[in-house]
Amino acid sequence: MAGLWALWPCSERVRQAGREDAGTIGGRFVYLASLSAENFRIFGAAPKQDGDRDTRLRMDFGPATNVLVGENGSGKTAVIDAIRLCLQTTAGDYYRISADDFHIHNGHRADSFTLTCGFKDLAPQEQAVFLELLTTEDDGSSSLYVTVRAQLIDPLRPSRVSLVTRTGPDGQGPTLDGTARELLKATYLRPLRDAEAELRSGRGSRLSQILAGYPAIKDEGISDFDPVEGTATTLVGILQRTEHHLSENKAIIAARDDINARYLQKFAIGSDVLRGEIGVSGDATLARALERLELRLFAGTKEWTRHGLGYSNALFMAAELLLLNNSELAPLLLIEEPEAHLHPQLQTRIMDLLRERAGEASDKPDLPVQVICTTHSPNLASATPVEHLTLVSRGATFSLAPGQTHLHPDDYAFLSRFLDVTKANLFFARGVAIVEGDAEAIFLPALATAVGRSFNECGVSIVNVGSVGLFRYSRIFQRDGAQIPVTVACIRDRDLVPAGTPEDMRGKLKCSAEMSAEQIDKHVKSLTDEDSGNVRTFVSDHWTLEYDLAAASWTMATLMNQAVRSAVASKNKWPTAERLAELDGEAQREVQQWRESGTSLADAALAIYKPLRLNDASKTIAAQHAARLLHSTPVKDEDLPPYLVAAFDYLCAPAA
Repeated sequence: MAGLWALWPCSERVRQAGREDAGTIGGRFVYLASLSAENFRIFGAAPKQDGDRDTRLRMDFGPATNVLVGENGSGKTAVIDAIRLCLQTTAGDYYRISADDFHIHNGHRADSFTLTCGFKDLAPQEQAVFLELLTTEDDGSSSLYVTVRAQLIDPLRPSRVSLVTRTGPDGQGPTLDGTARELLKATYLRPLRDAEAELRSGRGSRLSQILAGYPAIKDEGISDFDPVEGTATTLVGILQRTEHHLSENKAIIAARDDINARYLQKFAIGSDVLRGEIGVSGDATLARALERLELRLFAGTKEWTRHGLGYSNALFMAAELLLLNNSELAPLLLIEEPEAHLHPQLQTRIMDLLRERAGEASDKPDLPVQVICTTHSPNLASATPVEHLTLVSRGATFSLAPGQTHLHPDDYAFLSRFLDVTKANLFFARGVAIVEGDAEAIFLPALATAVGRSFNECGVSIVNVGSVGLFRYSRIFQRDGAQIPVTVACIRDRDLVPAGTPEDMRGKLKCSAEMSAEQIDKHVKSLTDEDSGNVRTFVSDHWTLEYDLAAASWTMATLMNQAVRSAVASKNKWPTAERLAELDGEAQREVQQWRESGTSLADAALAIYKPLRLNDASKTIAAQHAARLLHSTPVKDEDLPPYLVAAFDYLCAPAA
């Protein structure tokens, strides 16, 4: 290890070299490239026998922004805490390991866990810094691994845990010395952070720690106070000048002498002399000077006033980024829920800033910062390129980077344009219903609830992708190997008109009556060709959603006839409640007349669907009225088209 210490002063050269390289193509600093965890919280162990599932954590990170998305309890915080345990943080907060950190499987708690962080892309200067701690990979490159092993010493005393930190992918390398650890520390922003408290003055304040790492502050620890001239420019000099002026202030002198003569000296025993002094600090040092500073926010005014939690949170993040901008190497920012207290537009601005600091959206030569954050915000998820997202679900991580999913190269560009806030909720769902229009997005959740399969209760999100891009979204969930445990149902129209369809309703669509059974099967199969993993396509039984609903049963025919009549009446002006009641009654009587006259359900469905097909009424408005009518219309599974029943069953069943 002697060679390591001899080379340590070059850390400043490493930092400068990193700044120079940051603006070049591919020029980046060493970054956290991988994390593995075994028997840590939600993450389990390697398979013990054939058929067992590997529940260990194995995940990779990119050198820029890495955004972890997923529902509560999926393992996002465990990932962040595993990194914190391995690397520690610049805030110096102590992570106390307890028995709860050890994985439980089949009622048995593991007695140890292992965490490993792997760093890659070390420049020659950085390799010199960590000389004897490096691992040579098969391709000849050098990597740095930090492995932490925790052992539960006494299960009856959960606070008794031994902790060993070594290097090497298997933890068999040299011990990670304190000096090396200092260079690898991460900056961590906890989810429920009190930004105002963090930026206040006080002993050991976070602001004082941040400023202490700022290069321009280094020379402020030298006092240049001139007691004769009374001048001072450095922080310590200003502090000493303040002490000097206080010691000469008449009011302070009077108070000090009164304390000493009337009270303090009377506590003295024998020849002891007790004497007090009033000052701004016990010692005029740089640390004490910095601890007396606080950071305040001025938003559009010259006078300071208290602001809400959102702006305080933004100010705190700005201060932490200042510290990261001056890291010696491997600047790593861990943030849990950066959206905390921020309105949607400010959330997007924060993500833009993080991406800029990560070197994604800027050509500035500043040292790029690697960002790893967790979020529950569709705003942040939609503002992040899909390739930088990692979906965390039920204790497993699934990178959405190219090569990890079935997404095509042009899908990423498509999703960057069209994956908006309303669609991004698919990253936080247990089931996803992908539909082709507003009508489906409005009516299907209400219909599912009516037959006892509430999308909300099942954690199902509905995503309306319009007439194009159905599989561009479903491919997010498709991959080789282990599948994302999210059920995805693509619900689409068959787009074949049934027998007896009038020419004006048919358009350019083929008629199923003019096709053989083999041709129909081939057509339907072409609509489901991309199904794989947990993605399944459910094709309407005959034509479109509205027609199939009307053709499914007389109960649904009545409801759809009421909805379409109301939609026709709503085309120019929304009807009053009284008028809607009249329309509902007329529609019910019309269906009853069809039934009494022997009209087939298929012919009735054509008559009901005709105003929608000929654009005499809006499908979206009809769906709104249909959802309204469900409150007063009992509906059962047998009343619905079979393809919808199958889709609801699939969406509300646990994913494989």
